[in-house]
Amino acid sequence: MTSVTEASAPIDEAIADVEVQMSVLFSKARLVWKEAAQQVHPDLQPAGYKLLSAIVRLGTTNAHVLADMFEMDKSVVSRQVRVLEEFGLVETRPDERDGRVRVLVATDAAMDRVREVRDRNQRRLRDVLLDHPEDELRSFARLLRRIAEA
Repeated sequence: MTSVTEASAPIDEAIADVEVQMSVLFSKARLVWKEAAQQVHPDLQPAGYKLLSAIVRLGTTNAHVLADMFEMDKSVVSRQVRVLEEFGLVETRPDERDGRVRVLVATDAAMDRVREVRDRNQRRLRDVLLDHPEDELRSFARLLRRIAEA
């Protein structure tokens, strides 16, 4: 008779392998963010790039939303936003619905640079994943979503 521990050993090993590969992936992601930040502006930090790319994706947002989204301290977000403004990548404008509220908007130059970086990264990812069937890719995306939501 097989014990529960013996039966779960292969699953536990597979989960441990997933954990190792996720660690490798996160290291690679940090490197990609660092390279992306430098491609947008030579002095931009990866945290600034992450915030900028979110601003580009969202269209308009505010520092509070970004702090919540990335679970960052508001003071860190404020400093990064100031740097983005100094580099000419972000502008602060009055909200169209409520002029008392200030929103962050990426400049045209920032949008162009972020799109170029994303296009390069997507081409790189496409080259790696192109040989896999669509249903496998969608299953992989669902697994990643479940992990992210855990």
